[in-house]
Amino acid sequence: MITASDFDVSAAWHVAAPYDFLRRLRHERPVFRSEHLGAYVITRHEDVRAAYGDPRRFSSEGSLTISRSLTEETRRVLGEHGSFLSSFVANVDPPAHTRLRRSVSRAFTPRAVAAMEGLFRDLNEELLDRVVPRGAGDFVAELAHVPSVKLTARFIGVPEADEAFVQKHVKDWFQLFLSPQPPDRQLVLADSFLTYLDYVDKLVAARAAEPRDDFVSLMTSLIGAELSHREVVELISTILLGGNDTVPNQLGNSVLRLLREEIWPVPPAMIQNAVEECMRIDGASLGSFRHTRTDVEMHGVTIPAGSLCLLSTDSAAHDETVFAEPERFRIDRGNADAHMTLGYGIHFCVGAALARLQLRTALEVLGRRLPGLRPAPGRPVAYRTSIVGRGLTALHVEW
Repeated sequence: MITASDFDVSAAWHVAAPYDFLRRLRHERPVFRSEHLGAYVITRHEDVRAAYGDPRRFSSEGSLTISRSLTEETRRVLGEHGSFLSSFVANVDPPAHTRLRRSVSRAFTPRAVAAMEGLFRDLNEELLDRVVPRGAGDFVAELAHVPSVKLTARFIGVPEADEAFVQKHVKDWFQLFLSPQPPDRQLVLADSFLTYLDYVDKLVAARAAEPRDDFVSLMTSLIGAELSHREVVELISTILLGGNDTVPNQLGNSVLRLLREEIWPVPPAMIQNAVEECMRIDGASLGSFRHTRTDVEMHGVTIPAGSLCLLSTDSAAHDETVFAEPERFRIDRGNADAHMTLGYGIHFCVGAALARLQLRTALEVLGRRLPGLRPAPGRPVAYRTSIVGRGLTALHVEW
């Protein structure tokens, strides 16, 4: 039983098992002022959903730039890039949001997403051909990330030779902006981040000069007409984060859950619902930040205008008024997809269909190729420290 009185993002329980704490907040303090986060935390499903759908009061502008923990020296090194993501689609309100989402959605049509299923399946099969003979390994490092990294690189237009470079630097910028770091480490990460931005900038310039059939070329073709150069760089950078980090983290969380529940391999007819229930109970995203544009009255609490708020989708996904027995994994849960792990409303993840496709395909291929998959005995499970993400540092398995 967690007896914490506030969030502590450096504590293991914050990511691994915050549910007792979140349940207490929902029941006793559904609008909670966290001194640790410097933010109001909204925990009930109906309130989180309402806030997502109300950009006039809960603004997305600047919501992803969670850089309050950066030192002055780090901010100086970053310069103008300290406000990175300031023009990313999830970080702005209408009408800018409407324009940006319309542009990026051109690349995520149902036909385009469906066309990637075969490629992703092949990438998983090729990886397993190499890995299966080993009989054991780290699921996170050796199985979860590789196919998603490669698929995202192909989709974006990153050369195969640059995949490892991009993966490393994406991880670094996630840590810099979305995970508390000591001052010396911040400077190392800031240098890595600036190197990464320079790489993406050069990739955009290369596609402007010589277009190809990829996302970078499509977005670059819109510079001047619909998008700015900076907007294109930020779109590319952040979609690379999803493929290099968020989707693989969700797969790792999901496989760990399914192994613990002894539901492996997942029956093919249940894979789609299993994906939703895994996202609900062990979401890779813990929530989203917003700023209030006006004073907001909620459950007897006044949230002053200009306040930072965390919309806790993690808590919402465990709200017992929506999900019966929320701490119990039910592969046949009828409303499992009522979670908001992928966002909600106008900020529903633009790549959600592709993420779901990847998770479904991976569970199908892994279940067929590794039916005896099981946790390696005596190896502890640990999650990385993060403000808004849930991901395993490693998952040692045997088969």
